[in-house]
Amino acid sequence: MNRFTDLVGSRWPLQQAGMSGTATATLAAAVSNAGGLGMIGVGRQHLAVIERYLDEVAALTTDPVGCTCIAHLVQPDVVELVASRLPIVEFFYEWPDPARVPANVICGWQVGSVDEAKAAVDAGCRYVIAQGMEAGGHVRGHVPLAELLPAVRSAVDVPVVAAGGIGTAAAVRAALRLGADAVRVGTRFVATRESYAHPAYIDALVGASSDDSVLTEAFGIGWPNAPHRVLRSAIDAAGAAPSDVVGETVPRGGKPMPMLRFGASSPNRDTTGDISAMALYAGVSVGAVDRVMTAAEVVAELCAGFD
Repeated sequence: MNRFTDLVGSRWPLQQAGMSGTATATLAAAVSNAGGLGMIGVGRQHLAVIERYLDEVAALTTDPVGCTCIAHLVQPDVVELVASRLPIVEFFYEWPDPARVPANVICGWQVGSVDEAKAAVDAGCRYVIAQGMEAGGHVRGHVPLAELLPAVRSAVDVPVVAAGGIGTAAAVRAALRLGADAVRVGTRFVATRESYAHPAYIDALVGASSDDSVLTEAFGIGWPNAPHRVLRSAIDAAGAAPSDVVGETVPRGGKPMPMLRFGASSPNRDTTGDISAMALYAGVSVGAVDRVMTAAEVVAELCAGFD
């Protein structure tokens, strides 16, 4: 369809954000089966957990699936494993480093500035994601997508994926008019049946409006000094929580871990406790989340913007 789909092999120029803990094999495979590019999210997970994800993906789809690595958290052996099993690997939240870029896969980097985009291309990346400050989760840059996207598009000669606040077909069309080769969507996919997010987290997204999405550094325990966008209600609930421990979670293949008040981890299906007081990441596109849908339904709705 265009140079992004030609590069990665997806049917549509639509990429699902690789949200660690939420974007597991089931979600990534569902997005890819629907024609988008599904992404597994990798942060601190151990090698055995990621190996299980990769086995699950292989059983669920024959379409391309990639992996998003939080650069300063992911272990080198995990990157090596992923690069041996998936065709696309990308990094986020660290200055682009040629030593990070695997030679045997298509590599991308999510960036928040023109200089970072240029550094990613110089490091060997074959596409970049321009992330506007409207994005949910951790936010790399400080400018709106409408300002960042055309500047990055003019500065590099690789496919540019637009990210941040894209949750409707109209937003897809707007990104294309600004020069995007593809769009990247996170919040809409959190609120899908295949998402691994906690049901109460998903319910909070369904009930929220765009104005409920707040850029903050409040949930900084475990990932300090890193701006992120969450629901305002989560900040209020965490502030009112009577204890510094608001719950517990069990990482796949791991031991139970406490969920700390203002901790950076978002709640998934294995989490218990006061879900409302945890990091409920959400971009400004949360206003477009009005019900729980399948990943395929979200892909179909958004891809109307490509017609």
